[in-house]
Amino acid sequence: MTIAQKPILLVTGMSGAGKSTVLRTLEDLGWEVVDNLPLLLLDRLLATALPEGADSADTRPLALGIDARTRGFDAERIVKRIKQLREDHGRELGVLFLDCGGTELERRYSETRRRHPLALDRPAPDGIARERELLGPLRRWANRLIDTTDLHASALAQQIRDDFGRDNDTEPTLSVLSFGYSRGVPRNADLVLDMRFLRNPHWVTQLRPGTGRDDDVAAYIADDPAYAEAMAAIERLLVLLLPRYRAEGKAYVTIAFGCTGGRHRSVHVAERMASRLREAGFSPTVTHRDLGTAPQDALEGTQPVR
Repeated sequence: MTIAQKPILLVTGMSGAGKSTVLRTLEDLGWEVVDNLPLLLLDRLLATALPEGADSADTRPLALGIDARTRGFDAERIVKRIKQLREDHGRELGVLFLDCGGTELERRYSETRRRHPLALDRPAPDGIARERELLGPLRRWANRLIDTTDLHASALAQQIRDDFGRDNDTEPTLSVLSFGYSRGVPRNADLVLDMRFLRNPHWVTQLRPGTGRDDDVAAYIADDPAYAEAMAAIERLLVLLLPRYRAEGKAYVTIAFGCTGGRHRSVHVAERMASRLREAGFSPTVTHRDLGTAPQDALEGTQPVR
């Protein structure tokens, strides 16, 4: 299989209009991304076969970033080359053009204190005008145009996810973790929920050797007066928040449930919540960080008075 058999999108447009944001978002969606490839290498890239031993089923779409800074840039010649590549390789090459109003581009350059690449020794408006003229043929040829004048980077990224992502591409990797506070809070957790308000099976002699996966331990925890209402509230919270994380393009979401030792309450709640999330259509991976540790009274603190 050659690279030419992959879906190909040329991403171009005005400097400062969001090309880097688009390419990063496409990469997060699983696209293969190449930015500012010299045009002399474009034909060679598209005609190159996969190396021996590579996965011939790899049909990831390919995004190529080009703009006025690309070596050998000539918009008219690029349009002719796109037509030629379509004829030679039998593939439609999509062209996404990112436009933006001149006043907004000036504001962005002023805000970032960057010089326009086509006006290093002149005011930014001169470079913007020159670039708009140079890119004219590509803008007219493009089969997709996005005006980013009124779009923040996050809104542009969301539009790209909506337009170019498949359903499975936008699902974050969801992890549910249990842990013990006595051994430290996990650094990579996005949400940390403290289960130490539930009664502790550690102080019941026959339950102490068990874990939150055991039925008798789970029943003891579930008999806490606050259990049912708290679990229902947490479930509602997670079902509300997870689609919001997905909408923001978050690639990884880790939900951590903690108790003192990390063997009873947090384990049970993590298992329960993972099961509820699966019922709601999510696909969490469950990890119990401290499940294999030995129960120790010193870690659990003082036994509560009943």
